Amino acid sequence: MKRSGPVFFLLLFLGFIIAGCARNYYDNIDRGEGYNYRPGYPELRLAATGYVSENSNTYINVAGDIVYGSLVYSGKDDIFTADVEIEIQIIEDTEQQRAVERTTFSKTLTSQNQRVIDSQDVYSFEREFDIPAGNYIVRVGVIDKSSGQQTLRTTKTSIPDPSENTSHITEVRILTKNNNLPDSEFKPATTYDIQSSQDSIKFVFQVTNNNPDRPIEIESRLLKFRSDTSIARPMNFNNYSPSSLPYQGIDYDEYDVIQSSTRQLNQPGSVIIEFAFTDLERGNYRLEVIGNEGSDNEIFKGRDFGIKSPNYPSLKTPEELARPLYYLMGRNEYKDLMAIKDPDSLKKAIDRFWLSNIQNSNMARSVISLYYERVEEANKQFSNFKEGWKTDPGMMYILFGPPWYTDIFSDEMYWSYSYNREDPEKNFYFNKTKLNSKYYPFDNFLLQRSNFYYNIQSQQIERWRTGLILNYNL
Repeated sequence: MKRSGPVFFLLLFLGFIIAGCARNYYDNIDRGEGYNYRPGYPELRLAATGYVSENSNTYINVAGDIVYGSLVYSGKDDIFTADVEIEIQIIEDTEQQRAVERTTFSKTLTSQNQRVIDSQDVYSFEREFDIPAGNYIVRVGVIDKSSGQQTLRTTKTSIPDPSENTSHITEVRILTKNNNLPDSEFKPATTYDIQSSQDSIKFVFQVTNNNPDRPIEIESRLLKFRSDTSIARPMNFNNYSPSSLPYQGIDYDEYDVIQSSTRQLNQPGSVIIEFAFTDLERGNYRLEVIGNEGSDNEIFKGRDFGIKSPNYPSLKTPEELARPLYYLMGRNEYKDLMAIKDPDSLKKAIDRFWLSNIQNSNMARSVISLYYERVEEANKQFSNFKEGWKTDPGMMYILFGPPWYTDIFSDEMYWSYSYNREDPEKNFYFNKTKLNSKYYPFDNFLLQRSNFYYNIQSQQIERWRTGLILNYNL
C-alpha cells in the first residue's frame, strides 16, 4: 500500500500533462465559421487571418461574403439594386478591448436579372490592415439600407511577433477556386463548409524561424475523418444506437492520411508555405501543421473544413434537387430516381414526380418553391459534419416548417407546433449526443423516434405530394 502513493501521484501528474497537451492541441485548430442564418436579415460570412510579411510587417486580412438574395432590392428600368453599408472593427483581445482599427464603406449591388432577389450567389469583399502583433477580435457589421436590418459577425485572429526569439506558425488560410469557370481566381473560404464545385483548394500559412541556431522541421498532414453522411431515417424507425456512426457523428480518432510532407527550414526569417489539392471527395478534413525545434519544443496549427455538395448550401444541379426528395418518396421510388445518371433525364423525372401528384401547374410551382426553400434554410441552420437537410432537425424543418416554439437545453431540444405543449402529435423531442465543445464542435441533435409518428409523417408527406401543404401544415 505504501508504494501506491508515489505511483498514484506520478499517474496524476502525467494525466495533467496529457490533458494540458490535448487542450493546447484543440485550442490551435481553426474550424471556420457557420452561417448564423436569420430570415429577413443580411447573410454575412466572415474569415480573418493574421500574417507577417517578408519584411516582418504584421497585418490582418479580413474577407467576407454577402448573399445577394438576403438583401432587399428596388427595381427601376429593369435594373435591381440593393445598398449595403459595411463596417469592419479590429479590437484588442484584452480586458480593455481597445479598438485599433475601424473602417466603413458602402456598396451598391446591381443586377439585370430579377432572380437576384432569391440568388444564393455572394458579393465578396476583402481588406487588409497594418496591425501590431497580438491577439484580436474582428467584428464586421452589414446594414441593408433598404430594410434597415443589420447583421453582426465576430471572429478572432492572432499575429505572431516577428521580433521574438521563438518560432511561430500563423493560422492556416483556405483559398478555393472553381476551375470550370472562366477567369476563376482563388478566393478565401469564409465557412467551415466548402462547395465540391470548388475543385481546387489551396492552404496558405507562414512559418517564422527567429532562432538562427535552431532549424525547424515542418510536418504537414491532410486528414480525412470517419464521419456520418447518411440521410435522416423516418420518424417511426428505431432510435440510433449509441455505437452507430449517425449517433457519434464524426470520429476524430479514425482517419485516413490523404497526404503528408516534411520540410526543413535552416535559415531564420519568415517563409510562406502553400499546399494545393484538387477534387477532394465529400467529407470532413483537417490540415495539420507541426513545427519541431527538438523533442521538447513543438508548435502546432490546424484547419478543419468539410466538403459538401457542389452548390451548398443552395441547390442548382438536378442531383442536388433530387436527393432531398428522399423524405417524400418510398424506398424503391427514390432508388429508381437516383439511378438516373443523365442530368437532363433526372430533371425530367423530378418534374414528373411533382406534376403527376399535383395536377395544377401553378400550385406545383408554389409547392416546389416552398420545399426547396426549406431545404436551403435547413442547410444554413443545421449544417454540421453533413449537409443540414440530412440531419434530424433538417428533416423535421423540411417536412413541418419552423417550429412555433423552441426550447434548447444543454443536451435537449424541444420543438412545438402547437399552443398545447402536451400534444404528442405536435411536440417533438431531440437529444444531443455530445455537448458542443472544442473537442466536438458540432450540434448533433437526434429525434427521439416512435412508432406513434408513422401516421403523422405519412399524413404530412401526403400533404406535400398533393399540394395541401400550402393550406394546412400540421
